[in-house]
Amino acid sequence: MKLGSGADSQTFIPIMSAPPNTSQSPSTDTSAGKEGAPKPSVPPSFRYFIEKGGQFTPEKDRYHLYVAKSCPWAGRAMITRLLKGLESFVGLTIVTPYMTELGWAFKKADERRTDGVEDDPLYGSSHLRELYFKADPSYEGRFTVPVLWDKKTETIVNNESSEIIRIFNSAFNEFLPEDKASLDLYPEELRPDIDGVNEWVFSTVNGLLTYLFAGDFSRLIVPSASTAGVYKAGFATSQSAYEEAVRHLFASLDRLEGMLKDKAYLIGGRLTEADVRLFTTLVRFDPVYHGHFKCNIGSIRHDYPNLNQWMRRMYWLNPAFKDSTDFHHITTGYYGQKSNPTHIIPLGPLPPIEPL
Repeated sequence: MKLGSGADSQTFIPIMSAPPNTSQSPSTDTSAGKEGAPKPSVPPSFRYFIEKGGQFTPEKDRYHLYVAKSCPWAGRAMITRLLKGLESFVGLTIVTPYMTELGWAFKKADERRTDGVEDDPLYGSSHLRELYFKADPSYEGRFTVPVLWDKKTETIVNNESSEIIRIFNSAFNEFLPEDKASLDLYPEELRPDIDGVNEWVFSTVNGLLTYLFAGDFSRLIVPSASTAGVYKAGFATSQSAYEEAVRHLFASLDRLEGMLKDKAYLIGGRLTEADVRLFTTLVRFDPVYHGHFKCNIGSIRHDYPNLNQWMRRMYWLNPAFKDSTDFHHITTGYYGQKSNPTHIIPLGPLPPIEPL
């Protein structure tokens, strides 16, 4: 559905980041940027890589991934881990889909007894924040997911999803069977195209909030005023900021709709990280963003047939996408925050994703 110029829409330049945490609890900063737009954020703190000859070398069963299934940024890492067949190299633990007063919680601290939430198998922690302080006792940032943990040195390797998926894409290839090693989600010949699409999709669709629930919805510091997308629309504090964000969002959805006409993938006729990154936002669009974030000019299932077909093919034909998507955790995670004090979870849409 056309709301803007699509391919000619302005591209906003993001700062891929998570906002700071000046206390040991979710931020209470309620200030907003210019004309009610969300406030800027700063980079995550752990930005190391797994590589031969480096501080963190590729080894079997050395690393562990902590995720929340409600979080699209963690979803990227889960999908890539399965696509590359890294289950025996990188363990997985699922935290609560919602934030407690002390941040992401493990099963032992989950007062709501959410199905699928797991205990910390390494240290028996109550909350993810304990791992951040184990890695750095003086840590003052946010306690975000995903977290890629090194069991050998007992520290965080990386907590930036866009970098974790590239680590998974290539770091363990020498140990993998040919079908997994040959899968390259970031092929050199397509990198300029992938980077270009990632940039404007991140800016105007995904939103700039690199980690989904850095704090509770009502108090969240979110992307910069120059960034559109579902988060800028959802957290705008003025009518004008909201309208600007939502129009840029739907103009970008129009652009993506055109890109996927008669195509199975976004770039190069093959699965790339651009598909992975977009999927985790689109699969949440109708169940959450359409209503909760007031992004309701159109829905994926009713107004974007190419995007809907692409999303359904990813979900139903590739187990890595389906197995990494938990609609109960997604809706519970968003609607279970303090911005929804009753914690009533919408029943729809039904089904959460349509069959092929």
